[in-house]
Amino acid sequence: MTGGRLEHARQRLRRLLHEPESRPGRIFDGVLQILILLSLSALTIASLEGLAAWAVSLLFVIEVVTMGIFTVEYLLRVATAPSARRYIFSFWGVVDFLAVFPYYIFNDSQWVRALRFLRIFRLLRFNRSLGRFAAAFRASKHELIVFGTTAVIMLFVAAAGIYQFEHKAQPEAFGSIPESLWWAIVTLTTVGYGDVYPITPMGRIFTGFIMIIGLGVVAGFTGVIASALSRIRDDQ
Repeated sequence: MTGGRLEHARQRLRRLLHEPESRPGRIFDGVLQILILLSLSALTIASLEGLAAWAVSLLFVIEVVTMGIFTVEYLLRVATAPSARRYIFSFWGVVDFLAVFPYYIFNDSQWVRALRFLRIFRLLRFNRSLGRFAAAFRASKHELIVFGTTAVIMLFVAAAGIYQFEHKAQPEAFGSIPESLWWAIVTLTTVGYGDVYPITPMGRIFTGFIMIIGLGVVAGFTGVIASALSRIRDDQ
């Protein structure tokens, strides 16, 4: 009798935690979203200087309470998952772990604080339209591999090219091909920080070509995803 009740409770928890389409699952997801936003707001406010003592204490309480809830939630997800191992090593399992357990293991060092902001990715878990993006990436994986490979090749070509044109004129900025990769990334992505830029005529001409190619790579990647999303929406 007791075993049957425990199994019944486990099944109810599994539906609550792993079946977000059910009514209890939607309510639970909504509560978690509020807690995640509350936790992130507390982390953000805590970074301000000159907070009053009562505010610091309140933010600490919010952090401890939300961390406790997230810890229990993670452990329950592991206990009720159809395959605990699969959940632990899944994308969401890794995000949940990194957002919680470094807080206990490594105390409150600076990089642990940064890991705690991974909780914002957990909001994506509750976004129903995220499934369309995942399906679009799966449907376009071959095209994305082609564009990704092309982008890597172009990064190397850009870094090697600008090194040949600029390293004599600017040895401190373009002293080697690896050092030139920063310029290649910034230029191909059309960000253009302006911290490193060519000054020779041939370097500037080469940069113009790279910028045009970079626009094409970004537009091609966006076009592939947009096309896949359109197909998935029409199929649904």
